Amino acid sequence: MSYEQALAYLDDRASYQKTGRIESPSLDVITRLCELMGDPQHCAPVVHITGTNGKGSTAQMITRLLMASGLRVGTYTSPHLERVNERFTIDGSPISDDAFAEQIAAVSDLEMLSGIRPGYFDICTAAAFRWFADEAVDVMVIEVGLLGRWDATNVVNAQVAVITNIGLDHTEFAGPTKADVAREKAGIIKSGSAVVCGETAPEIVDIFANAGGASLLVRGTDFDVDSNQLALGGRLVSLRTPTTIYSDVVVPLHGRHQADNAAVAITAVETFFARPLDQEIIDEAMASVRMAGRFEVMGHQPLVIIDGAHNPAGADVCAAVFFEDFDPAGRRVLVVGCLKGRDPDDMLSALRADEFDLVVCCPAPSPRGMPATDLVEAARRVGCDTVESAVSVERAIDRALNEAGPDDAILVTGSLYVVGAARPHVAKALP
Repeated sequence: MSYEQALAYLDDRASYQKTGRIESPSLDVITRLCELMGDPQHCAPVVHITGTNGKGSTAQMITRLLMASGLRVGTYTSPHLERVNERFTIDGSPISDDAFAEQIAAVSDLEMLSGIRPGYFDICTAAAFRWFADEAVDVMVIEVGLLGRWDATNVVNAQVAVITNIGLDHTEFAGPTKADVAREKAGIIKSGSAVVCGETAPEIVDIFANAGGASLLVRGTDFDVDSNQLALGGRLVSLRTPTTIYSDVVVPLHGRHQADNAAVAITAVETFFARPLDQEIIDEAMASVRMAGRFEVMGHQPLVIIDGAHNPAGADVCAAVFFEDFDPAGRRVLVVGCLKGRDPDDMLSALRADEFDLVVCCPAPSPRGMPATDLVEAARRVGCDTVESAVSVERAIDRALNEAGPDDAILVTGSLYVVGAARPHVAKALP
């Protein structure tokens, strides 16, 4: 199987990606695939991460902390921005095209032999576990794709189960309350799991406390952020864990919320090792953290920022960072697209779209992309004065760049599909 054939095989199985529907949520298919492979998900200890927002940033911080501690780390995340290879990394390096095709072909062979028909995420997850086993990683950092209980990654038995936070997202599968969402996410907690919880609402924490884990550490009680200051390129923070106070930690990611993610990540790795971390390890790890498409500054004069906020909670954080941390002096241009199933009024209100001088709406490049005309109507409903539509992300960015002067700022957001299309186009368009 070539790389192109592997991509075509995945595309043929991409039902959820194309429709947004999951017909029968279950672990049966991934469990059977893993059994046929010899259960590679048990080849190394696992840090398993769920939550509404912050999973990707927390996964990267945990990965870098484990790497700086001398371990060989396999990390599986989703979704990707530009290439599916981004989902599979060892020590921060994505899987090669040839290795990717080899692992996908192995799953395809099992499908033909067994009669199982796995979906896109089942295939990728099984391929990740097989690759990590082949490469003999020391530890796996696994990010949940959707909720937790019946997510394909939940065939692992996590040594450390991490919950970043709980918000209202994917309520078509778990809702309508945060408690409903939390109960689904609590499904990743196994009897031997040490649980590290970044959520602080007592009624939600109780759900995780009663999920049957071996232990529980909660942000605000057992660990916390003691100071959190704006710094060049990110935040300067001091963190308190159950064992140690770490002072003057530089987190090279934008937004106050990244300090909370750092506190969760450091506590999770302390819990994994059952000991404190050296300050040098933390400094080395944090200095290497990068998050493409998460409040990523792509250019200056004009300031161009892309962010993958795709739900109201994430959009609210995105807007806070844009207006409060960056506080652009000139005109503000919003390029936005999102998926069907999102409430566009809620998304645009959370983004504070009415505070932008120009809003350019575009369809997310996905079969589930919301038409730009629907976003335009929503933008007008939430009070935006100047609203336009564009036929694509690329044309929307061109319009924004043509409009913006050196002192202005452009924010591109609303969907990871939008950011995935925007990132290479902005890189080419800017000098």
